[in-house]
Amino acid sequence: MSIYKLAAIIGILIALVAAFVSIPYAVTLMTVAGVIVGVSVLAEHQVRVIVSAVALTALAASFSELPAVGTYVTSIIANVGHVAAGAALFIILRNVVTRLTN
Repeated sequence: MSIYKLAAIIGILIALVAAFVSIPYAVTLMTVAGVIVGVSVLAEHQVRVIVSAVALTALAASFSELPAVGTYVTSIIANVGHVAAGAALFIILRNVVTRLTN
């Protein structure tokens, strides 16, 4: 198992657990896990990761009205959005640096 898959698994696990209990620095940990995952994203998958990060972040609040589980579902989706946002941030910054140096 590669470090990138391990980082993705850890990020998702933190996202799930953080929906139910308070984890110090959870957002930071999820974002760092996302950045590590972002290193491994191939060029043909970059747009998917960026769109997924935007969609997860934008749509997370849509589930808050679900009876009994809405707050948990919203938290899980928003937290997974943090992982995807970390990956998307790395991809975007890497593309900016590539354009400036070439």
